[in-house]
Amino acid sequence: MNVSLVEWSVNSEGIALIELQREKQAHSLSKDVLLGLRDIVESLKAKQDVRAVVLTSTGEKVFCAGADLKERAGMSESEVLQAVRRIQSVIHEISEIPQPTIAALTGSALGGGLELALTADIRIGANEGKYGLPETSLAIIPGAGGTQRLSRLLGPGKAKQLIFTGELINGVEAERIGLLETSTAVENVRQHAFELAEKIAKNGPLALRQAKRAVDLGQEVDLLTGLQIERACYEHTVPTADRREGLLASKRSVNHSIQANSGGARND
Repeated sequence: MNVSLVEWSVNSEGIALIELQREKQAHSLSKDVLLGLRDIVESLKAKQDVRAVVLTSTGEKVFCAGADLKERAGMSESEVLQAVRRIQSVIHEISEIPQPTIAALTGSALGGGLELALTADIRIGANEGKYGLPETSLAIIPGAGGTQRLSRLLGPGKAKQLIFTGELINGVEAERIGLLETSTAVENVRQHAFELAEKIAKNGPLALRQAKRAVDLGQEVDLLTGLQIERACYEHTVPTADRREGLLASKRSVNHSIQANSGGARND
């Protein structure tokens, strides 16, 4: 992994930070960046102590501008196809990070940059940012999952409108239509993402993974099958120490509440 392009770390609360560090190139997804991201994903899958992941980039102008068009300009047609397969493959691998993932979009996310953001469970963006899939203006289509993930998120009509027109929308509009969970001033994006990650990280790590798995797999099947998936995911959490500790903590909290509510009462 080239740490000058993409870097990651884990803090004491079990929150992993993945940071694109290619600001002068608008954090575009070059081959080296993609290979670095792939290495990080493989490491995250094995880290049981990581409870939440924040995906972001340096600076406050662009989260990610998508494919590295300068790199791609010198490619043959076969090399372009290989590059598209690579970016699609890596972005799909990011979508399979088992921990809850928050994309902190410190600026605009365009094309492959938005497709990268769509892999996250939760997206927090900037009011001033621009968001969209402008590929049709380049006589191509989104090739890293945009046609599929955007339509699943917003519905086919809105996804087609954004893809067919190549329209870019700001963070406020992106929140209104459900592309972002939250839009805020760009200088607050990281803080908001980490505050949310801290709330998530307080919960049981296996429960978080299984909850994510249940929701994700359930999106692709009918309700009855989804309920079966939910039950199977629940069963994974039953034999854990986390569950037993959670029940004890809940019981102590309830008992304390009962005592507090009855404290000082007189039975005359």
